[in-house]
Amino acid sequence: MDKFNELVSTQMQTMEKLLYLQSELERCQEIEKQLDVLKQSAELEDLRIEIDRKKQDLKEIYQMFEKQTEEVIHTYQQLAVSFR
Repeated sequence: MDKFNELVSTQMQTMEKLLYLQSELERCQEIEKQLDVLKQSAELEDLRIEIDRKKQDLKEIYQMFEKQTEEVIHTYQQLAVSFR
């Protein structure tokens, strides 16, 4: 049961990172729209690089979250079998 609780805790931390990164990405995209309207091309290019980096980070964290979910499910199934 300790392993299951540890996995769930780790997954919750990953979820927090995922949510934070999603909000940061949304913030950057809003700034991107504003800069595009203002035609601030140099700042816009820097921001687009940051957005691409955040998208990649988000993809990696999401993949980690999926893997953790599979591990939590597997551990839970093992616990369910051992309690029978």
